[in-house]
Amino acid sequence: MPISKTDKMIAEKDGPIGWITFNNPERRNAVSMAMWEALADIVRDYENDKAIRVIVLKGAGDLAFVSGADISEFEEKRSSPETTRIYNEASGMATVALKRVGKPTIAMIRGFCIGGGVSVALSCDMRIAAEGAKFGVPAAKLGLGYEAEGVRKLMDVVGPAFAKEIFFTARQFTAQEAVAMGLVNRLVPDAQLETYVRECAGTIAANAPLTVASIKTIVGEVLKDETERDMALCQQVVDRCFNSEDYVEGRSAFMAKRKPMFTGH
Repeated sequence: MPISKTDKMIAEKDGPIGWITFNNPERRNAVSMAMWEALADIVRDYENDKAIRVIVLKGAGDLAFVSGADISEFEEKRSSPETTRIYNEASGMATVALKRVGKPTIAMIRGFCIGGGVSVALSCDMRIAAEGAKFGVPAAKLGLGYEAEGVRKLMDVVGPAFAKEIFFTARQFTAQEAVAMGLVNRLVPDAQLETYVRECAGTIAANAPLTVASIKTIVGEVLKDETERDMALCQQVVDRCFNSEDYVEGRSAFMAKRKPMFTGH
């Protein structure tokens, strides 16, 4: 049974890497309601597949990662408070699933990363972009309201001053500007983007899954307001690493000067 209920979202498992492709190139990979729903389904499947250790998101073709929401649906899907609420719940569930999945996620960004594309990218742990990528949040040009959680997600990455600039101007920023703001982790020549991302994902996949997952958990908790942090959970994931078979394997491999073979146990 296919993971995705629409051919506009493609799920491919390649060894320890789970690929997610936004497959709507004729609309520069603009995301429809069905695509948001499918994204959540794919992420849940990868979460439950122990063979998958890293998740990579990309856009089909060379023009865009994700150019935003599919505006052609707005009259039907976002023209009233009720339909807008339903749409926002679907997109919110997808980005929350992506943000909370217990495995590292990488946004491989080529071309346009606009509006909802920025939201998707921010929901990933890392953002690796081609030199020709373009970023922007055009909400102020469309009269859209932006939920506080979405604003905070951007602020957590670029800080309040750059977040205001991005929203106030609603203009498109170059990949170089995105790096300067901290929006992008790495900038890569266009022709080398996929090779670089595959190598990066492979490096992460070869490391101890429990350690990687513990860091994702701890960073997520530290980003919360101090009163909301679950420090007991942070200690729990650290203890799980020290009590694991992988910790024994890591020590043994180091002493024997060989490559460790981690299992996530």
